[in-house]
Amino acid sequence: MDYAQTRETLSGHRARIEALRAEMRQIQADVTPQPVADYELSGPGGPVRLSDLFGAKDDLFVIHNMGTGCPACTMWADGFNGVYDHLADRAAFVVSSPNTPDVQRAFAAGRGWRFPMVSHQGTSFAADMGYHRNGGWQPGLSVFQRQGDQILRVSDTELGPNDDFCSAWHMFAMLPQGAAGWFPKFNYV
Repeated sequence: MDYAQTRETLSGHRARIEALRAEMRQIQADVTPQPVADYELSGPGGPVRLSDLFGAKDDLFVIHNMGTGCPACTMWADGFNGVYDHLADRAAFVVSSPNTPDVQRAFAAGRGWRFPMVSHQGTSFAADMGYHRNGGWQPGLSVFQRQGDQILRVSDTELGPNDDFCSAWHMFAMLPQGAAGWFPKFNYV
């Protein structure tokens, strides 16, 4: 297939993907929310409740991050750092990991992260949300809404290569060989 035909074919596929995303947004709009407990997590200043993470917002993004041992989670967080101001203008945003607040603070400082972080260490929060399975942490995103005194989870999804939340994979997909076995690293020479 020549370049023009390939471009036209891919444009058609992208239009179908956008139509599917519109269907997904409609399904999401009709969800029956899941009530969740007001978990006590650990923040840089001590204990913090899930309800506190909303601040003045009614919506909250919680990134389920696997912690300092995962270069992929680090790459996703690097990307979230870049769009943090935009996201935080609309909804509260926090990254949750199993690392202690001191470890989080040091790691975040080394990467220049600006978003708030909390530790779910010693709680069932990650497991209850479906992000600790088979003895290991899983990366993901949960979206919560506050309605009065109630906290509701209105959506969630796993994070991983080719998801909708890390642009690097989509850019690599534009290369003829794709990612070609590439995987994120903490640092590049």
